[in-house]
Amino acid sequence: MTIKAGSPDTFRVATYNVHKCRGLDQRVRPRRIAQVLRELDADIVALQEVVGFGSPVYEDQTRYVAEALGYHPAFGENRRHNGGAYGNLLLSRFPIVRSQNYDITARGREPRGVLRADLRLPDGHVLHLFNAHLGTAYRERGEQARHLTSLRILCNSELSGTRIVLGDFNEWIPGEATRLLSAHFGWARRSRSAHRRTYPCVLPLLRLDHIYFDDSLKLHRLALHRSRKALVASDHLPVLAEFRLESRSVAHPLWHEASITQPVQALSVQA
Repeated sequence: MTIKAGSPDTFRVATYNVHKCRGLDQRVRPRRIAQVLRELDADIVALQEVVGFGSPVYEDQTRYVAEALGYHPAFGENRRHNGGAYGNLLLSRFPIVRSQNYDITARGREPRGVLRADLRLPDGHVLHLFNAHLGTAYRERGEQARHLTSLRILCNSELSGTRIVLGDFNEWIPGEATRLLSAHFGWARRSRSAHRRTYPCVLPLLRLDHIYFDDSLKLHRLALHRSRKALVASDHLPVLAEFRLESRSVAHPLWHEASITQPVQALSVQA
């Protein structure tokens, strides 16, 4: 499949926890994850739980997936796993002009990070993407959310473009992290549709994966991707959003959270 850059104004963004490319059959298959990403046909993809270079057990999943699909990659290592780099991966059809990994580790907990990647659209507009994977403990997520919404990361004065925050927030019920993020973003649209649940993939019960976005973006469609391949490739389902850039101005302080309102079959692109 040939990957083509999206239009200057309209693009697709996806977030997907790939579970170290280990599927429900317990097989580690980066190729299968790449096939799911071909179905998504997204211009920008945020992946969590990716194993990079250095592991004698796992192949370099960051390099494999990026090269198989022709994306520009940015990787944020948060810790080592079986001797290899382990963290978040951002894939983009648009050039990545800068990337930085921020440490948001809560005291006494597993190392966690937020990967920032600055992308340049064909018209020159800059997108700031923040790929996050928060922890599994309530207080841990609250501390990490405070890091995320600080002057160091989301409120950094050097940010001049449109911002998108996406990833696995591990918030199975609204808690401190949800409240802090919602307060920072202004408001959050929430759908009660069952289609918003992303985990576990076969019978989704929990909504863990989210996309927050600046109001210079207009959300056209957002849904889960439920192809046969996606139901096996990981324990999460991918979330796919289609945006249109409405303004060239500096990001507005009012943010939104995308709400899933329809099944993804209408969005899926078959390889």
